[in-house]
Amino acid sequence: MIHYAAIMFLAGIGIPLLAALNAALGTRMGSPASAAFILFAVALAATALAMLITGPQALLRAAGAPKHLFLAGLFVAFYVLSVTYIAPHFGVGNAVFFVLIGQLVSAALIDQFGLFGARPSPLTMTRATGIAVMALGVWITQRA
Repeated sequence: MIHYAAIMFLAGIGIPLLAALNAALGTRMGSPASAAFILFAVALAATALAMLITGPQALLRAAGAPKHLFLAGLFVAFYVLSVTYIAPHFGVGNAVFFVLIGQLVSAALIDQFGLFGARPSPLTMTRATGIAVMALGVWITQRA
């Protein structure tokens, strides 16, 4: 389990880096949409390589997947486009702050109701307090 935590910690480090780098690229290019397009082109190449290494046969099963699962791509596009546009005007820290608050709320709801096949984890008072403390901590870091 510790390796899962380590990987997700690294992914968390990557979110503000992605925001800062792509926002800077979008500003330099004068087009957040063009910067997002480049990001997705690089991401497509990287994931294609990973898929080839791990075995592309799984891709064939995508046709049988429920169509609503493909909406994840729209959420990624919305995140990248919005953070690329907003971060230069609002600050990377502020942008990521609101992303984190949204993630806390969304994750709690997904876990509470076991949405999309997630393992249900009821939102107890202890969990709700922990989420509130995390949100408060993120807010405090933006006020300092």
